[in-house]
Amino acid sequence: MKNNSFTGNLGILVGGGPAPGINGVIAAATIEARRNKLAVYGLQHGYKWLVRESEKDFNDHVRELRISDVSRIHFDGGSILFTSRTNPTKIPGGVDNAVKHLKSLGIRYMITIGGDDTAYGAVEISRAAKGEIKFAHVPKTIDNDLPLPNNLPTFGYQTARNLGATLVKNLMEDARTTDRWYIVVAMGRSAGHLGLGIAKSAGATLAIISEEFPQKKKISLESVCDVIEGAILKRRAMGHNHGVVVIAEGVALRLDPKELKKNRRSEFKYDHFGNPLLAEIDLGKIIKSNIERRFEKRGDHRQLVDINIGYVLRCADPIPFDQEYTRDLGYNAVRYLLSNNPRHKQNAMICVDNGKLIPLYFKDIIDPDTKKTTVRLVDTTSESYQVARSYMVRLERRDFEDESFVQSLAKGGNMTVAAFIKRFGHLGK
Repeated sequence: MKNNSFTGNLGILVGGGPAPGINGVIAAATIEARRNKLAVYGLQHGYKWLVRESEKDFNDHVRELRISDVSRIHFDGGSILFTSRTNPTKIPGGVDNAVKHLKSLGIRYMITIGGDDTAYGAVEISRAAKGEIKFAHVPKTIDNDLPLPNNLPTFGYQTARNLGATLVKNLMEDARTTDRWYIVVAMGRSAGHLGLGIAKSAGATLAIISEEFPQKKKISLESVCDVIEGAILKRRAMGHNHGVVVIAEGVALRLDPKELKKNRRSEFKYDHFGNPLLAEIDLGKIIKSNIERRFEKRGDHRQLVDINIGYVLRCADPIPFDQEYTRDLGYNAVRYLLSNNPRHKQNAMICVDNGKLIPLYFKDIIDPDTKKTTVRLVDTTSESYQVARSYMVRLERRDFEDESFVQSLAKGGNMTVAAFIKRFGHLGK
């Protein structure tokens, strides 16, 4: 696959879950690389074929990329190179096979697009190649939980939030029209940025994220349901029998396993690389059933609807923000790889802030013990979070200080005032 008219070969691969804007990175990187006389090869399905011993299997999944192949793909969601969650460090011989195949293809430069596992795979492959292959990693996740400088968003997040907010807006109108409540589960394995961003943008009734609960402790399912049930009763006391709750899926990871086992279809399952399959935990249905039982015990048949808007956001066509952002990232990934700046000799994660390239060196951002970057959590002490909270409907201290309102709350729940305070008083502390 070598061509004497080129001065070097660049490989591109995509790992992890999809995110809007992947094709934009591929397009920008390919165009800039070809302008600089690099041949560009797309490695299909992430590390999947790269880590296998068979050279034929690898070559069958390599695609040469020309400018004509990529000039319009930045409008499209998904990935023309596909993706996979294969982790080369967890496949016996995987790293050595990857080095062998990349060298056989004459690859001197690699752009990896993905999250922690993809980045760490690049670190180990580069180490095994003894520095003969230089890596630039473009961080990707709609969860927005990577520690980028100056609170920069990860690409794809803004598009996912935009579509998520539109879907929640539609559900809010459906809820109002039909007098019902929706429980919406959004992605966010380790942090609640996406769920909170969707809820805040759309003006949802309530958002619940794991960061609002004490860290380093398990979250009680009962406490989550208390917040939601309290919001339902407060809305009822305000004259409204409908609403939309958005909850980040990562809450499930912090629930007490003993509580989960009491619910059907709720035990943790893992993929081949040890990642929890949150889609297998029906968080929305667990919460819905729990709250419905609470109302039924008081003779109130309150029906809720649960819906998961996770996968539907990942391959959306990117909005202009992400189209522009990924063009910057792809371009700067190539510029970094070709740079003669002595500080740019290391492998790095590519960031762009205020139009300037900011390389984050692998050795500084990846923990050698966990093999992952630090997770950027939602800062619940920030003004931005306080604004979001102030527009939510939740039981608060001032609600319990208004005697007549407490009576309305208790009446709406078919409870005595004393029983109501005993049940929900902790939410006002």
